[in-house]
Amino acid sequence: MTSARATAAHILSALICDRGSLTSHLQNNRQHSEFQLIQEYCYGCCRWFHLLHFFINALLRKPLKQKDSDVLCLLLLGLYQIREMNIPDHAAINETVEITCEIGKPWARGLVNGVLRNYLRQQQALERRAASNVVIATSHPKWLASMLHNSWPQQVDTLLKTNNGRAPMTLRVNLARTSRRAAAAKLKSASIGYQKGCLASSAIVLGQPQPAATVPGFDEGLVSVQDEASQLAVTLLDLKPGLRVLDACSAPGGKLSHILESEHSLAEVVAIDRSTERLGRLRQNLTRLGLTAQCQTADAAQTAIWWDGRPFDRILLDAPCSATGVIRRHPDIKLLRAAEDISKLQHQQQRLLKALWLCLAKDGLLLYSTCSVLAEENSTQIGTFLGDHGDAKIESMPVDWGVECMYGRQLLPLQQNGPDGFFYCLLRKM
Repeated sequence: MTSARATAAHILSALICDRGSLTSHLQNNRQHSEFQLIQEYCYGCCRWFHLLHFFINALLRKPLKQKDSDVLCLLLLGLYQIREMNIPDHAAINETVEITCEIGKPWARGLVNGVLRNYLRQQQALERRAASNVVIATSHPKWLASMLHNSWPQQVDTLLKTNNGRAPMTLRVNLARTSRRAAAAKLKSASIGYQKGCLASSAIVLGQPQPAATVPGFDEGLVSVQDEASQLAVTLLDLKPGLRVLDACSAPGGKLSHILESEHSLAEVVAIDRSTERLGRLRQNLTRLGLTAQCQTADAAQTAIWWDGRPFDRILLDAPCSATGVIRRHPDIKLLRAAEDISKLQHQQQRLLKALWLCLAKDGLLLYSTCSVLAEENSTQIGTFLGDHGDAKIESMPVDWGVECMYGRQLLPLQQNGPDGFFYCLLRKM
């Protein structure tokens, strides 16, 4: 079996070459005997990629060729172990050097050894250089740091820091079958540390992440894993018996299952997602929870293909976005996203808004949400939509969390153990 370091180097190399996502690559290696270590290496190197790459560029005499991206990733791994892991320096260097043979690059032994040892010799000077530039020190691409500053000039320093933290593991209690108090008691009996969520009555934040299957009540469908910010969607939809509900862009189904748990007397619930694979995960979640919905694989904006013409009373549009509010959970966003992606996402978001608005009943509610913290994908998008749709109006949300924007409310990931970054705006059809 390939070693953990070599496996991590291959995964990181694929990400650098824009092949796949960290989530998909880790899923493919979940059966590896050292999966937890692979996960630690990959998350850490993605989290600190831009800072580590700064050091590597300063130490290399000339840049590595693209075909040697795996060697670059070994250097990333070596530096990450030296800086962030409780591994003796000599062990981190020697073991990283040995992996050059495993990945078929024995010629790089001297290079890897030299760069890592030179880092140790020059560490204080290099760290001072990095610390003088907040973008490098907090390991963000320049375009993203700039957009965060433009959207949140007062909070940007905190955002840049918390993006490099580890996201909390949060449970959503199935309040249709148990109470938060009862779920918390099971955690206490299992010696699992926790605290109650402060925004959603269904939320419990664990002291330490752990495999979902080991959480008391998970297999029985009494709890699910879902960030507290994401749990707020259902409270805003104003669900009532007899309503027809659409969850567009639904997979993997966290909000859908929360809808079904929260109101059992809905007339119909339809779930749309364009990914067959992700829709399969959605169905698995519904099966575990004992819930049902009409699930269809389709592009939600292509309503002629999937919509039967009957209007929906409630529509949840959790739109595709830059995911800049969940970088703690997906640090590869800092590698995979580019500035030009934002305008493409804006076009896709407007396309979905306009198409799904036609599916909404008069006096119905559409909840637009993203896990982005960029104004371009959130309040600005709603302003554009309102300018084109005279029959749409902002519906007030009786909440006090987050930051009130020109249109909608924004939660920011400003606390290491707090909720993710999320945006919500509720629209009523006049």
